[in-house]
Order: sequence, then C-alpha cells, then structure tokens
Amino acid sequence: MEKEIIFSLTKNFEDFVQRTPDDVEFWLARDLQHLLGYAKWSNFVNVIAKAKIACEVSGQNILDHFADVGKMVQIGSGTTKKIDDIMLTRHACYLIAQNGDSKKQEIAFAQTYFAMQTRKAELIEQRILDYERLEARSKLALTEKELSKVIHEQAGGNNTFALIRSKGDQALFNRTTAQMKERWGIKETKPLADFMPTILLKAKDFASEITIYNAKEKQMQNERDISNEHITNNEAVRQTLINRGIVPENIAPQEDIKKIERKLNTQNKKALTSNDTLNK
Repeated sequence: MEKEIIFSLTKNFEDFVQRTPDDVEFWLARDLQHLLGYAKWSNFVNVIAKAKIACEVSGQNILDHFADVGKMVQIGSGTTKKIDDIMLTRHACYLIAQNGDSKKQEIAFAQTYFAMQTRKAELIEQRILDYERLEARSKLALTEKELSKVIHEQAGGNNTFALIRSKGDQALFNRTTAQMKERWGIKETKPLADFMPTILLKAKDFASEITIYNAKEKQMQNERDISNEHITNNEAVRQTLINRGIVPENIAPQEDIKKIERKLNTQNKKALTSNDTLNK
C-alpha cells in the first residue's frame, strides 16, 4: 500500500473519531461504512453482526462496544429523517475490520490501523498503572519513614521499626515476611513491598497511617503499645479486603518496582530525545 494512500486513510479515520462527554472515543457506524468501502448499509450491517458475535464469544458485553443510536439526516427540500446508527468503540471497529472483506483496500488498512491503536491504548494504560504503583510505593516509603520517626521519638527505640513492620506484614498476610517472600519467590535481601501490587501497597500505607495517628493521639510511649496498634490496624485492613473477596496472600506478586522505575525513566528520556529532535 502506497504511503499517500496510508496517509489519506489514516487522516480519514482520525477525522471521523468523536468523543463522549466522558472522553471515550467512538466512531459512528454510518461513517465507518463508507470509510471501509461499503456502498450498501445492508451489507455493512451483516459485517457488524459478525463483529458482535466475535465480541460476545470473547466474553465482552456487546452493549459496551456497540450502542444503538439514531441521527437525523437531510433527505431533500429541507426535510429530515431519523435513521438508525451505532456508536462503536475502537475495539468494535477492530472487530468489524477483522470480519470485513479483506480484499477491500480500506478493510486491509483498518485491520492494521485499529490493531495498532488498540495496542497503543493498552501500552498507555499499562504506563499509567505503572506510575500509580510507583507512586503508591513511594508513598508507603514516606509513611514508614514517619512511623519509624514516631517510634524513635515516643518509644525511644532505634531498632524496633523493622520488628513492628514485620508484625504488621504477618497481620496483613497471615504469614511472616519471610514466608511471603518464599511464597512469591523473592530473594531474602529484597524488600517485600517492592513486589506488591498497588492495592496491597495502599493497604499497608493505610494501616501505617492509622498507627501513626493513634500513636500520636494516644501518646504511646513504648514499643509494645505501638506494635499492638500496628497489628490491630493491619488485621482490620486484612478483614476489610477479605470481606470484599480479596485475600492478600493469594494475590500474585508484580515485577520489581525498581525495574518499573528504570523502565519509566528510560521511556521518559526517549520521549524527551524525540521531542528535541522534532523541535530542531
């Protein structure tokens, strides 16, 4: 396919994309019909029907991707008529392209275009999730630093924080820190929190924040009181998770957060380099 045709088709698809008030992009089926080279609506409806079946077979809700709507069109002499139309998500467009006539140049292009756009969206979504997890890990580190300071100032201990944190882990996971590392296949020297998913990082952070608050408010002066407080808070958070069907120790570990941080930093540097090149 020649570059000029690819550029023209890309522009056409991007010109017809619309957005809902919630910033969800969509295409209208009547527009997509012509973009994909179908002269008759009845023929295109058959392709949409196949795409809906593919959507259902993949376990997704058809209504989430194919929403029936109507629109007014001019039929001459200033007269308008309401016709049926369908709001299509990017995924719906991809399924339609996959079930269209691949001999059509427009269909062949659309199959690649929507596959690439879907992959691009997935990469963006994963990057956002990585940033959220990195932020949650950084927040937990700050909270635990504050908890360590409270223990030192109020209980007078320099070496008790690690023990209290370990007791908190056991209360949250119903297993010791060492047992969780073994369960997740983590080296003994690696921090357990570096492999926790975002929800567990936030759970630990919440329990620690409560410990800090109560230790200050109740002016706890010894390690035992602060330790018991931290255990109680982690047990309460654990119970809340279990009540919502989430068992902390059964959640799979995620990639080492330090690797995620390096990956994001590399991506940012590449993006800055690309921008500099474009601006020259």
